[in-house]
Amino acid sequence: MTRVVADITISLDGFVTGPDAGPENGLGTGGRPLHTWAFSDDPGDQRFLQQGMERSGAVVMGRHLFDVVDGPGGWNDEVGYGAGEVGRPPFVVVTSEPPASVRLSELDWTFVTTGLADAIAVARDRVEAAPATGRERDVVLMGGGALIGSALAAGLVDELSLHIAPLLLGAGTPIFVAGPPRALVQRAAVVTSTATHLTYDVL
Repeated sequence: MTRVVADITISLDGFVTGPDAGPENGLGTGGRPLHTWAFSDDPGDQRFLQQGMERSGAVVMGRHLFDVVDGPGGWNDEVGYGAGEVGRPPFVVVTSEPPASVRLSELDWTFVTTGLADAIAVARDRVEAAPATGRERDVVLMGGGALIGSALAAGLVDELSLHIAPLLLGAGTPIFVAGPPRALVQRAAVVTSTATHLTYDVL
């Protein structure tokens, strides 16, 4: 069965960006070290990165994150979702209004204007309609923080994968928002030279 996996990097104090994040400053002030692990040579980091790419049957993101990755300083052939493998999964964007144009037109974009639950349903349909590969494929929520926080609060997430950077940002975009309590079952905890990778089932 297709699972919905929230996969995101956070600081030790729970922020997914530093302050003043925006299209020209995607990770906010001081936020660039958050993703050091994704470019690390540490075998543990590389294993998590590769596993994340392999399981991505479809990727859901919010409009703010789309504006960052599709902006002039966003994804390219070397930097993106899987870099050299970018474009393999379809991308589903939750937005109130589709953009007038898309820079990364070679990627498979779907814009959903009827809310997060519908966007996840569209992504699930895309995963389940894809040809079988012999590997499990999931719907991956890659952010931003507000989208993942909202998905957790709404009970839409099956698995939470956190990559905790050894960094205190003090302010920025938090991942967790007010909502009902959620029980978690810890499935894995791996410490590398640049991050702590935690995997939970969400009950």
